[in-house]
Amino acid sequence: MGELVHTLKTMDITRKSQTRIKRMKDSNLVIIDDLMYAAMDPREANLFFQLVNDLYNHSSIILTSNRSPKEWTELLGDVGVATAILDRLIHRAEIVHMTDPSYRMKHRQTIFNEESVQN
Repeated sequence: MGELVHTLKTMDITRKSQTRIKRMKDSNLVIIDDLMYAAMDPREANLFFQLVNDLYNHSSIILTSNRSPKEWTELLGDVGVATAILDRLIHRAEIVHMTDPSYRMKHRQTIFNEESVQN
């Protein structure tokens, strides 16, 4: 998501960003990881809305987020933009809640059971 926001912000400046956004808009499937990981300023939120709106009827979208949609208004700083984005994303959506422990930590639990070097 961080890279996507950067690409959206530089779309008017660099050809590379324009090409990336065009490829996304022409794709059948767009996957965005760590959505709403960090707050967005109003310009970033508006740019993200425009992208979601462009993808809405043309592409499938897979999103991952550790934030619930209830938190998005706060992170986007604008109720109207948050509502518009959620309206498009949740319409015809299949929501999968993952409650299992992090897969990254699955095989690393023993690290936390060992004594540290300082002990």
